Amino acid sequence: MSAVSNRGTEDKLLLQQLRDGSTFAYRALYEKYWEQTYNNIYKRLKDQEQAEDLTQDVFMQLWIKREETHIENLPAYLYVTARNSVYKSMGKQSKFVPIDDLLENLAKAENQTDARLLKNEFMKAYEALIDTLPLAQQTIFRMRYNECLSPDEIAEALDLSPKTVRNQLGKALIKVKATLGLLSLIAILTQR
Repeated sequence: MSAVSNRGTEDKLLLQQLRDGSTFAYRALYEKYWEQTYNNIYKRLKDQEQAEDLTQDVFMQLWIKREETHIENLPAYLYVTARNSVYKSMGKQSKFVPIDDLLENLAKAENQTDARLLKNEFMKAYEALIDTLPLAQQTIFRMRYNECLSPDEIAEALDLSPKTVRNQLGKALIKVKATLGLLSLIAILTQR
């Protein structure tokens, strides 16, 4: 039997064990295909942290949907799932006005009294929003965006795993982006 045929047979056996709930099979598939999946995502995004997060999501979905998804060709399935995750992530990002862009636009209009007032109100709302996050998320968020520390630096400073930092940061960003999207829409509408 060829190496490709052996790999396919091994994958089918591991996939059957995965459907039956085997964490051993899951770990074996994860270790076998993590790097390939990560590389597929990284090629599209050119962002290491986001590529790692999306790769984790792809494998989490493989586990969550293990009983309902019948997979014939795992490399092809992972490739398509990774590609779709990238498109979905890019779509979510395009729905939000980056806070830096919003603040830059407000700074350009600083000579207008309304813009100055709007910027102050926006910053108060932003700080109030950050204060609503759970304490761990607040700390991690501020270290990342106020102190410009990387997730690895934050993990080391707080004695946490980098994965925990990324997860907490991701949860905080979801809430902040959703709320800031609404705030920026209000800001745009009030400038007209």
